[in-house]
Parts: sequence; structure tokens; C-alpha cells
Amino acid sequence: MDNNASERAIRGFCVGMKNWQMIDTINGAKSSAIIYSIAETAKANNLKPYEYFEYLLTEIPKHMGDTDRSFLDNLVPWSEMLPESIRKPKKIN
Repeated sequence: MDNNASERAIRGFCVGMKNWQMIDTINGAKSSAIIYSIAETAKANNLKPYEYFEYLLTEIPKHMGDTDRSFLDNLVPWSEMLPESIRKPKKIN
């Protein structure tokens, strides 16, 4: 067993750490970790991260007054309800 896949997944984060020196608070670090986790989960589910964030930021505000949070099931990266425009094209072998 090895952890090569996990090391590859966090390589970009480790390289970028020097650029993120302005994150000098606990809240900044927590926010950064949440955003990074969402981006990596999107990549792992073959989504385009930028387009996925854009989709989330347009859809979530539509439900701000809702008390029922079941709409979130349609926004998770593995949902079949996500638009095709945010999915990476499938490679043809």
C-alpha cells in the first residue's frame, strides 16, 4: 500500500502555501481549508472547479430563505442533477 494518490492531491496545496502567507488567522485557515476541500472534491468527481464554484454561488442564494436544506443534495459534486456544463469532458481512448 502507498499514499501516492493522496500526496499528488495535496501537492498543489503545499506548493501554494508560500503564496498564502496572508492567511494568518484561525478563521482564515478554516475558510481556506473548506474552499480547498470543495475544489479537490470537485476535481475527484470530474468537475471543473471554477465552474462548480460559480454554479454553487448562483444556486445557493436562491434558497437562502428556505428552512428545508434538501436542495443541497442536488449540489454535491457527485449529484446526477448537476449541469453537464460543469463536468469535464470524458476522455475517449
